[in-house]
Amino acid sequence: MNRDANFTLKVVITGASSGLGWALACHYLECGAVVAAIARRPELLQALAAQFPGHVFCYEADVCDASAMQQAAHNFITRVGCPDIVIANAGVSVGTLGEYAEDQAVFKQIFEVNVLGMVKTFQPFIAEMRTAGAGTLVGIASVAGLRGLPGAGAYSASKAAAIAYLESLRVELHGSGVAVVTICPGYIATPMTAVNPYAMPFLLEADEAAARMARVIEKETAFSVIPWQMGLVSQLLRRLPCWLYDRIFAHAPHKPRKPV
Repeated sequence: MNRDANFTLKVVITGASSGLGWALACHYLECGAVVAAIARRPELLQALAAQFPGHVFCYEADVCDASAMQQAAHNFITRVGCPDIVIANAGVSVGTLGEYAEDQAVFKQIFEVNVLGMVKTFQPFIAEMRTAGAGTLVGIASVAGLRGLPGAGAYSASKAAAIAYLESLRVELHGSGVAVVTICPGYIATPMTAVNPYAMPFLLEADEAAARMARVIEKETAFSVIPWQMGLVSQLLRRLPCWLYDRIFAHAPHKPRKPV
């Protein structure tokens, strides 16, 4: 994306109140962007706005609520204009096991946030971006969506669905001027990963991950794994025959089971 020196980038980010979403918001704000920060915790969004006065538009909204997302999008477009970048970052992750009936509700909620939440984030902006013939839709998926991980059936399946959805959307928008970028992070130091009771190779701090993602977004790269070392690992895992993959990961440690 080649931009005029006086151009002010307009960015929408969900899940902006903590973790990677906060880091992404801070990265773009430090670059002079105007940011629509969307999350369920308004007090944290106001703290972000206080750090960057005049550059943050705060929206208390749940990505599962289509009406709330449409209202936030309409308000931002009316006040600022069509965004240049929309980042569907909001997501949840908890351990699940297929043998427990009570985990079915957790499966449903994880899919509601990680998949349908992404759909509801993008939908209000697509027509505006088509009309403008420009813009980038960014979905934060995960390397966990590339192969199913034990104890993470809901999370892995939701991220696999997100990857497929983003690919479908990219093809739908081909030739429109609107780019679709799929980012699959490895491990990032956030509250979501802080509960993991196992080693996390190639762990990135959130601010470093945000900076790397911003470079991918700037290039409008269709699909990227961050960091690149995890990309190599994921390629290897995808090539493993099922019998070998099963044997290696059958006793892998699990993320704790708890309500979302």
